[in-house]
Amino acid sequence: MNPFRTGQLVMFQVKYDRSWHFFEIIFFIIIGIFGGVYGAFVIKWNLRAQAFRKKYLTKYAILEATLLATATAIICYPNKFLRIDMTESMEILFLECEGDHDYDGLCDIQNRWSMILSLAIATLLRIFLVIISYGCKVPAGIFVPSMAIGASFGRMVGILVQAMHESFPDSRFFAACEPDVPCITPGTYAFLGAGAALSGIMHITVSVVVIMFELTGALTYILPTMIVVGVTKAISDRFGKGGIADRMIWFNGFPFLDNKEEHTFGVPVSQIMISAVTVLPASGLDLKAVEKILAENKFQGFPVVEERGSKVLLGYIGRTELRYAIDRARKGQSLQPNAKCLFAPSASTAPITPSSAAPAVTFDTMAAMSGQSLVDFSRFIDPTPLAVHPRLPLETVMELFKKMGPRVILIEYRGKLAGLVTVKDCLKYQFKVEAQENPRDDSSLQESQEKLWEVIRRAAAWTVERLSQVSGRRLALGDSGYGITLRNSGDRRSPTSPMSGDGMLDGTEEDDPGVELEDR
Repeated sequence: MNPFRTGQLVMFQVKYDRSWHFFEIIFFIIIGIFGGVYGAFVIKWNLRAQAFRKKYLTKYAILEATLLATATAIICYPNKFLRIDMTESMEILFLECEGDHDYDGLCDIQNRWSMILSLAIATLLRIFLVIISYGCKVPAGIFVPSMAIGASFGRMVGILVQAMHESFPDSRFFAACEPDVPCITPGTYAFLGAGAALSGIMHITVSVVVIMFELTGALTYILPTMIVVGVTKAISDRFGKGGIADRMIWFNGFPFLDNKEEHTFGVPVSQIMISAVTVLPASGLDLKAVEKILAENKFQGFPVVEERGSKVLLGYIGRTELRYAIDRARKGQSLQPNAKCLFAPSASTAPITPSSAAPAVTFDTMAAMSGQSLVDFSRFIDPTPLAVHPRLPLETVMELFKKMGPRVILIEYRGKLAGLVTVKDCLKYQFKVEAQENPRDDSSLQESQEKLWEVIRRAAAWTVERLSQVSGRRLALGDSGYGITLRNSGDRRSPTSPMSGDGMLDGTEEDDPGVELEDR
């Protein structure tokens, strides 16, 4: 078996022939603290970068990705650890110094301080690049970059500890080390640093221990990995709950309720429910009206009631099921736009048809009864949808969403439909309450973002002007985004709307008024 095309069963095959010592726990704790601080720092500033990107850079996704790739190549090339692939870099940093495993003098005593400086620069630059790159319109992840950051920091700490041991070999602190035998393995610190950074950015614990063991096969260092991950988890929880994936879900306003969060609102579900609900009567609607409802509304489902006036709840049909039923009915027979739709198999509510003596049309008998004007959709109806009382506490409704995972919960009072509630309704109310309890003044942040955008605009305008002068006005900025186009030197047309006078969008043309940003 060769799953990683390296001739090994694991991605980074390591063989640490020396065990760890009790005094090294102090340095393991330092690595764990770094993992927690790294995760909190990157999450905080990456969310600010995402807010800036969402407000100003949405229309320049290709240009942004191009500039990020160019800047990354220019910045990373001088550093020997940033120049190579991150996976290859981790493989080098995980290895021991004994044997033939050496990369550009990594294990040479003469290059020790230059290596420490290179590793420190690599750590800082990678943190900066992760902050500005994660979330752009490029398919990329956060696992490997975070592990590479932790590996470079851990290897730096390991080299420092090794230097301390060689400088003070007779110290009581290193009494557990055997004389004339290598005592410190810097590769193990890189291994632990990778696990700490991954745990800090994702806020996971046991999974990190398992992942690191699966990647390296280092069974001896399971306990140090647990110590490092435990310290990282404690530090991360001090700065906030949820990893970067959870925070991105929260930032983008996706309908997700975290099982680990508990809230006490003290209000009934009727306070946040939607009362104006688009319903489907059990009978009386023709096919054209049903398709119009589907076209005019983006709802994912519709309650079925006996009559629109009485609102006696009969069931619920999803948008996907309704669309599938209509398409299947059209395939089975030639339906007229005025064909009546039946959403409940009841003779009392069945509309009168030209052949009222014939039974209602089902999909099993459509081919034999083409030409009838009645279509039965009752088999696609959920006759027992999840419904609750209007006075039920909101916390209980949120638990129903978490435990049972329904798309919508109907509010029923004495058999009649009173409204419905979705996960987004619960989240909107939660964000509103949190904003009232913890008001924040983001005016300074918005002002700094506007200043940064103004600097970027001026730099772009200066670059475009210099590029135009050097090319003799033949190479200029195109009208649609920052694409480079060729044009005649006599062409002096100004960019069209919505561009501003200097040919740049000011970021306010189509701002996304999503509730998640204002309420948070």
